[in-house]
Amino acid sequence: LWDIRLPRLIMGICVGAALAVSGAVMQGLFRNPLADPGLLGVSAGAGLGAIVAIVLGGLLPVAVLTVAGFWLIPLAAFLGGWAATLLLYRVSTRRGRTSVATMLLAGIALGALTGALGGLLIYFADDTQLRDLTFWGLGSLAGATWTKVAIAGTLILLATGVAMRLGSGLNALAFGEATAAHMGVPVQRVKHTAILTVAAATGAAVAMSGGIGFVGIVVPHLLRLATGPDHEPLLVNAALLGATLLLTADIISRVIIAPAELPIGLITALLGAPVFFWILLRRRGLVDL
Repeated sequence: LWDIRLPRLIMGICVGAALAVSGAVMQGLFRNPLADPGLLGVSAGAGLGAIVAIVLGGLLPVAVLTVAGFWLIPLAAFLGGWAATLLLYRVSTRRGRTSVATMLLAGIALGALTGALGGLLIYFADDTQLRDLTFWGLGSLAGATWTKVAIAGTLILLATGVAMRLGSGLNALAFGEATAAHMGVPVQRVKHTAILTVAAATGAAVAMSGGIGFVGIVVPHLLRLATGPDHEPLLVNAALLGATLLLTADIISRVIIAPAELPIGLITALLGAPVFFWILLRRRGLVDL
C-alpha cells in the first residue's frame, strides 16, 4: 500500500492535473479549442529523447548506465521535451516578441522532424527495444516510486501553481493581443510564462508516464461546456478533472484484464476519442441536445 499503490496514486494525480492544465493554457494562448501540449513540441521532443535512450543507451559506458539506472529514459525524455521547447521559442521569438502563429507552424514542422528521426532509430532497434518503445509510447503509471513522485511531482506542482495565476491574462488574450495590451496586460510575459510552465509540467509528466493522449484536449472542452470560458476557475477545475480522469483510466487499466494491465494511454484514447467526436458534432450542430 505504501510502496506501490500510494506513489502510483499521487503520480496519477500529478500527471493528470499537469496534462489537463497544460491543455487549458495552450487553448487559451492559441485561442484554439484544438490546441494541446503537443503543439509546443514537448511531447514530440520527449518521445525522441526516450527513443534515443532506449535504442542508443546501450552504447553508453557501463559506469554511466550504472549511475543512471532506470532514470536514463525519463531524464532523456525530459531533456528532449525541454530542448524542443527552447528551439521553438528561439525560432518564434524576434526582437523580444513571440509569435504564437510562428510557434504553431514550427511545432508542426518539429513534430514531423522528430517523428522521422524517431522512425529512423526504431528501424535499427531490436525486438526488446521495440517492446520497450511500444509500452513507453502507450503510457503507464506502473513505474511510480517515491523518488519519481518527489522529483516530477514537485516540478509539476510548481508549474501548475504558476499556471493558475495566468487566468486573467488568458481571459484578456481571448480578445486579441492588441486589446489585451491596451487593457494593461503584459502580453509578452504572459506568453513566455505560459510556454515555460507548459513545457515544465508536460515534460515532467511525459517523462514519468510516457505518452498519454486526449487528457489535454478533452478535459478543458468538457469544462468549458459546463462552467464557461473563464480561465480562472477553468484552470483549477481542469487540474481536478484531469487528475480524476487519469485515476479512473488507471483503475480501468488494472482491472479490465486482471492480473495483466493495459497501457493507460489506450484507456484515455478509448474514453477520450468518443467524447472528442461528440464535442465536434455538438459544435457543428449535428447532435441535438
